[in-house]
Amino acid sequence: MAASTENPTQSTPGWRLATIGGVPVYIGSSWPIIAVIIVATFGPGIADRRPDLGAGAYVVAAAYAVLLLVSVLAHEAAHAVVATRAGYRVNRVVADLWGGHTAYSSSNSRPGASALVAIAGPAANALLALIGWLAIPHIDGDIASLLVGAIWFTNAFVAGFNLLPGLPLDGGFLVDSLVWRITGRRESGLIFAGWCGRVVTVLVVLWFIGLPLLDGGRPDLFNVVWAMMIGGFLWVGASNAIRSGRGSRLLAGIRIDSVWRRAESLPAHASAAQAVSLRASGPGGTVVVVEDDRRNAIGLLDDEALGAIPEQSLGGVLVTSVMRQQPDGWVVEATPDQSIGPVVMAMQSLGIGAVPVRGPDGRIRGIVLVGDLEAALSKGPGPRT
Repeated sequence: MAASTENPTQSTPGWRLATIGGVPVYIGSSWPIIAVIIVATFGPGIADRRPDLGAGAYVVAAAYAVLLLVSVLAHEAAHAVVATRAGYRVNRVVADLWGGHTAYSSSNSRPGASALVAIAGPAANALLALIGWLAIPHIDGDIASLLVGAIWFTNAFVAGFNLLPGLPLDGGFLVDSLVWRITGRRESGLIFAGWCGRVVTVLVVLWFIGLPLLDGGRPDLFNVVWAMMIGGFLWVGASNAIRSGRGSRLLAGIRIDSVWRRAESLPAHASAAQAVSLRASGPGGTVVVVEDDRRNAIGLLDDEALGAIPEQSLGGVLVTSVMRQQPDGWVVEATPDQSIGPVVMAMQSLGIGAVPVRGPDGRIRGIVLVGDLEAALSKGPGPRT
């Protein structure tokens, strides 16, 4: 269970349950699988302990599955709340087979903010564990005590497990943030934390499988299956982090001004004729960006829509009628000599193919198109910052 970046344009991940501060909360389509496993695993044990319950033992196990879902959502909601406070764009919260994740995007992430977002989830579980532990002495009834005890233990375990120092766990994001802060390079943090995640994966598998062998016994089949599933999940996440870090290292060698093209701005009240004139006065490939009254970029001139208007009518058509509107947050603030990384992050997180670059003076200095970026990447790194 961890925070993660994700493309918000991806298909709906499951059933929408609620909204927290404008962020949609989903139960993933794979979550019923873990619910069935929990009922099948804990149901027989409860039935042996309380034979008088009969089939009700499985109802109690189902209740535990629901309480576990609540714990997962509390973990992810904590990520979402802190990420929003840190200025990130939180896209969704999802509870699924692997626990859950919070999908967010940000073009100006910082080590300290990333660490706060990461620690929020385990902190929420630790708080739930403490509440459950304090409540146990005051609970009457075997079933209620069993459920509360299971919840405090599970939340304590989840908090501790997620703090293991390797990606994709929350503890891995803390390692990533620390290395990032020390080196000043996010890609170094991702690669180091990814390798830590691989080490954690090996240790987790050895814990479940190796310890019984060292004690002269045989690993339980159930533990072996779970160790392989969890280990596979962790290994893939760690490998993706390493791959992402190496990709970011490549991007760090490409300057923004080596791939951008000229961009000119027009106010929203301008006419389509002014857009044609502005583009004609600039060099070939000039892109026209439309801004609102507050100088916020809201769209790009659409050549196809512009070409459909007779030349004699251009003066009476607003430029907003021939533009492609773009999502909020699509403009990146940077200097020409900076790495292309923030631009690529904006493209990936918003699912767009054009990102204007606004300079420190507040003026749009240029625009990066995905085709130009792909061409630059195919040639290798450009000038380094």
